[in-house]
Amino acid sequence: MNKKFLIYGVGLAVLAVLVYLQFSHWKHFDWATFWSQWARLNLLRILFAVGLIYITYLLRALRWKILIRSIRPQASWMELASSTVVGFTGLALLGRPGELIRPYLIARRENLNFSSQMAAWTVERIFDIGAFTVLLTLAVFLPGTALHVIPNYRGIQIFGLLFLALTAGVTFGAVLLSKYGEGISGWVETRFSHLAKNLGSRIAERLREFHNGLDTIHDRTAFFQLVVVSLAIWSVVAFSYLEVVRAYGDSLAYMSLSKIFPLMGSSMVGSLIQLPGVGGGSQLGTISAMQLVYKAPPELAASCGILLWLVTFVSVVPAGLILAHYESLSLRKLSQESQQEEARAEAAPPA
Repeated sequence: MNKKFLIYGVGLAVLAVLVYLQFSHWKHFDWATFWSQWARLNLLRILFAVGLIYITYLLRALRWKILIRSIRPQASWMELASSTVVGFTGLALLGRPGELIRPYLIARRENLNFSSQMAAWTVERIFDIGAFTVLLTLAVFLPGTALHVIPNYRGIQIFGLLFLALTAGVTFGAVLLSKYGEGISGWVETRFSHLAKNLGSRIAERLREFHNGLDTIHDRTAFFQLVVVSLAIWSVVAFSYLEVVRAYGDSLAYMSLSKIFPLMGSSMVGSLIQLPGVGGGSQLGTISAMQLVYKAPPELAASCGILLWLVTFVSVVPAGLILAHYESLSLRKLSQESQQEEARAEAAPPA
């Protein structure tokens, strides 16, 4: 428990510094203008944006079904969708401790090994990064997009290249692990074991999970399906972002689909620093991008950043809580059990 408080304390301190730096530049921030932005919103567009986000949860459940098809061909898509919604609700309310709820709940319902679902979860992250990078690259480097005419296009190019480098590195690592997974895991376990207690074992376990997760992609058809579904997920997320900014009417009429992807990337980078229930990093990332890249006024940037976070990250909470109540699930208990399962998996000898 002390470790959790320490992590949250550090995260809170970092967020406090970021918030101070952000608002120190807003010497003339007009709160009346900020609140007036909300009064002029197009609620139908907001509801449509929320509906699009819910579609992504269904697509994520479909992707997970493809990932476990070789070991559970009879897995129910609706059960996976329910676990997905409950899992993302746990993530929104509990922060990082709730991140393992989804693989744990799927493992329990489908009578699968928790490590196998952690492997699927790890592979899913790789497809997320790759799919978003493909869409971002098209938006940034494809001739004729709206990004080419903005003053900060050079900075956006660098941003896109950084994502490309990340994806290339992850892909190269995945190829190596698929061929030499156990050898690399064993070397890492030995090499880092003296630095901290169980550090080598924890890293090696994650590598083995990823290696085992790659084994779930058993043929080209499955790989192609995972690519298509992943691209669909992030395309739908992009259209949800677009509906949110269009809800502001003429104030953000200059925003187009290609301009949405740098905004999404800023939110993804900012989400590395999150606090349970309040987020923080993703909002600041979006607000900063709105100001620095698209020159939005501080009040409009802050309003849009908070609303995007509510729509894309928090809107799942009502449905998740309803499902959890209907299925007699406790999010905190699921989080604790998933962490216990993770600890047992790390303590177990490698297969």
